[in-house]
Amino acid sequence: MITPALGVCYYPEHWPEAWWESDAARMAEVGIKYVRIGEFAWSKLEPTPGDLQFDWIIRSMDVLGRHGLKVVFGTPTATPPRWMIDKHPDMLAVDVNGKRRGFGSRRHYDFSHLGYREECARITQLLADAVGDHPALGGWQTDNEYGCHDTTYSYSPAAQAGFQHWLSEKYGTIDALNHAWGNVFWSMEYNRFDQVELPNLLVTEAAPAQALDFRRYSSDQVAAFNKMQYDILKAKRPDLPVIHNFMGRYTDFDHYDVAETLDVASWDSYPIGFLAISDEPDEVKRQYMRQGEPDLQAFHHDLYRAVGHGRIWIMEQQPGPVNWAQYNPDPLPGMARLWAWEAFAHGAEVVSYFRWRQAPFAQEQMHAGLLRPDSEPAPAYHEAMQVAEELKSTGIAGNASKGRVALVYDYESEWAWQIQPQAKGYTHGAHVRALYAAFRKHGVDIDILPPSAKSFVGYDIVAITSLFTWNDDLRTAITEFDGHVLIGPRSGSKDENFAIPAALAPSLPSNLLDVKVMRVDSSDPNVEVEVRGGGGAVRHWRERIETKAKVIIEDVEGWPVLVSQGKLYYQAASGNKALTQRVADYLIAEVDLPTVNLPAGVRCRTRDGFRIYVNYGAGNATLTPAADEVGYALGGVDMPAAGVTVARLAKGA
Repeated sequence: MITPALGVCYYPEHWPEAWWESDAARMAEVGIKYVRIGEFAWSKLEPTPGDLQFDWIIRSMDVLGRHGLKVVFGTPTATPPRWMIDKHPDMLAVDVNGKRRGFGSRRHYDFSHLGYREECARITQLLADAVGDHPALGGWQTDNEYGCHDTTYSYSPAAQAGFQHWLSEKYGTIDALNHAWGNVFWSMEYNRFDQVELPNLLVTEAAPAQALDFRRYSSDQVAAFNKMQYDILKAKRPDLPVIHNFMGRYTDFDHYDVAETLDVASWDSYPIGFLAISDEPDEVKRQYMRQGEPDLQAFHHDLYRAVGHGRIWIMEQQPGPVNWAQYNPDPLPGMARLWAWEAFAHGAEVVSYFRWRQAPFAQEQMHAGLLRPDSEPAPAYHEAMQVAEELKSTGIAGNASKGRVALVYDYESEWAWQIQPQAKGYTHGAHVRALYAAFRKHGVDIDILPPSAKSFVGYDIVAITSLFTWNDDLRTAITEFDGHVLIGPRSGSKDENFAIPAALAPSLPSNLLDVKVMRVDSSDPNVEVEVRGGGGAVRHWRERIETKAKVIIEDVEGWPVLVSQGKLYYQAASGNKALTQRVADYLIAEVDLPTVNLPAGVRCRTRDGFRIYVNYGAGNATLTPAADEVGYALGGVDMPAAGVTVARLAKGA
């Protein structure tokens, strides 16, 4: 049985050793159980090549362990020391403009550089041997935030050589590559694999299949880099979880593939920072500037629970103002508590605040911690303590309940529509998140599924939208599913080599879905076409379809927008929020799916016998108790701004 816990990120190398004891004691007093250390400490662990200085970090683990704290040890490979650049000057990545990236911050390495990968294997093995049997050790973190600061893709000599080898392994012959990429177009045919260059610094765009293969190759390098560390750490301590802290709103590599060699997926949750740098409308940013957009965190919790094979941590939770957005508002009082509770509602095992003490120096000195730089408590200190007490009093355990609705999320589809958007700003993720928000506003529990899903058993509704290409598993899952499936728009519009399929989109057998996309109309998203019957408008993308399916919704120009063939539905256009909500509402009514009446700004999720409500609104909200609720373990029907209510559910609900 999983018992949720709190954690914190700590950097003993930043503080006098005389402080460690009191810091550890205060962490224990707050109710913290896990402490992440080590992930940026390579220059202190090995100040010169081969000069290993592990004693100090072992002493810090001794101190933390004495106070009952478990350590998550981060491998330090995200910040190679300066001497490493002297040893491997070609390990620095090259950006898309052909400029070498330099030393002086972090993530200054190239995933394709095999010499640096060997150095990472060496330090990982040395650390595993040095601290792997320490009684305080509770888990490992590999590296830190893979790909952060646009570091997944490198256009270096190492990347070019690696890409050429990867292509030869994939295609076998240069003729097969030329065919797959459509290189007869514009006379782009190659004679040998060593002629293939990287898809940057070209006169105009690369062949879309080449650009996609380069992203696949780059993603594979991240996965290989992670596997190298995972294999070493698991060999030393097979009983301990290996974790990586992914990021929000980041899609440059396939997280499902990387997590094949992880036990837990974690992510770093910064709700206000993410809203500040998002493309949300100005009115949304104004409304939620101190809370974060209400559905973004939840979406990522459910996504990373899928990435982590059902297991999720939050390795870094925003505690106060951050330092990296254009503007960095102070959170509404209570939000550090709310964000933790929301993560637990979605199945998080641990929520770890970043960081223990605000640093008074260097790049992140304006990033808040649980303590101020003078070691006095910041507001989140008391909120974390409150969460720890509430976890005990409510007895929350288990995992997030299985959703009734599932959405398929696919990283290759993100890449494909970045490579060939056809409509500026068109993304796979925007369509998935819009549907997610529309269902969630009704209190519906949602699961995210990978494109490798082999079965939809147990769900009432499955949505697959803007999917680049089908695979055999998805086709089979759709064929064998008895529930309702929503597909589109743009789904199945390409094959795996980025070519238009012979059957045209959505490229499904007519006995499943008799729909064929004849042509596409993409337009400025500020121009909308109303739909008949009210309830929204088409914007950004619409398809002229040929179909014998039943038309459910059409626009005022007579173009079908939503059609059905039995329990299979095709949406032939993207829409504004009102249209997306109308489609979700229609499916909910067709299935007769139980819903929860939520006030504006309030969201909820169920976890093992509890329904957890969170109020993202800036004012009070009043709940309407659901029929399956039998009382409150925390809070009540009246929710203040940033409030949390935990309702008990009837047995069997």
